[in-house]
Amino acid sequence: MNVKEKLQALISQLNTVIVGKPAQVQDCVACLLAGGHLLIEDVPGVGKTTLAHALSRAFGLDFSRVQFTADLMPSDLSGVSVYERQKESFVFHPGPIFAQVLLADEINRASPRTQSALLEAMEEKQVTVEGETRILPIPFFVIATQNPHDQIGTYALPESQLDRFHMRISLGYPDRAAERELLRGQDRREMLAQLQPMLSPSELINLQQQVSQVHAAEPLLNYVQDLLEASRSGRWFVQGLSPRAGIAVLRAAKAHAFLSGRDYVAPDDICDILPQTTAHRLQPVSLAGRGSLEQVSAMLNAVPLP
Repeated sequence: MNVKEKLQALISQLNTVIVGKPAQVQDCVACLLAGGHLLIEDVPGVGKTTLAHALSRAFGLDFSRVQFTADLMPSDLSGVSVYERQKESFVFHPGPIFAQVLLADEINRASPRTQSALLEAMEEKQVTVEGETRILPIPFFVIATQNPHDQIGTYALPESQLDRFHMRISLGYPDRAAERELLRGQDRREMLAQLQPMLSPSELINLQQQVSQVHAAEPLLNYVQDLLEASRSGRWFVQGLSPRAGIAVLRAAKAHAFLSGRDYVAPDDICDILPQTTAHRLQPVSLAGRGSLEQVSAMLNAVPLP
């Protein structure tokens, strides 16, 4: 079985754990292939944490989970130096952030100070602890889950941190057939324990390199720039997308095309991934009366395809 066949087997395996959500599963895999961090936003109990666990196990990555709470401190993530009497010196004890996949569970229940502690790690793949810079493992992904903002005890993520997440997805409630399968089926935690890694970290890095080589033609790049300019027009959003957001859109589209078996990006790839890669970075104009996802769709309909 070659690497691409393993990748398809991995997606099939994930779909046996996360029932009835093939599009969301594919988006998650595309996000990791694009080298980005993933934000999963939804009400409790629909499978956010299970999906994050399943992704890390299927990709064969070292995993750590942190339950974010109001009293969580930045040092609880990065680690601390502790004096050891036998060595007569301070020894650094790394925190859970030193893993290839960090599941930040219910990230918006932590204070803004702790949320911001992730910024350097997410962007620079390193952390500074007690004045010393420490490199994080490769690959390094943050998969964060968050509850809706109107729930008790949540803090909205700052725009600077939202912008570090490559994609944001929502699972939503399962349809009736999928929910019946969940009710009848095996416990999800038992299924997670039985999941076998389908890829190694080195194979994942190789796939990421292949994704970066997917071709984007000049007309396609023009289309991406047209969308960026439309977002900055003031018609739909208070502030438009940054160049970094445009790069994220293109990387996600390349991963989407790669998963579809193509070595080039098509306009449909952009359309399919644009809401997941941009809606969390955008604030709709106040008079619109619609959310950012609806406004992204409206913008897509207004910008001509190449």
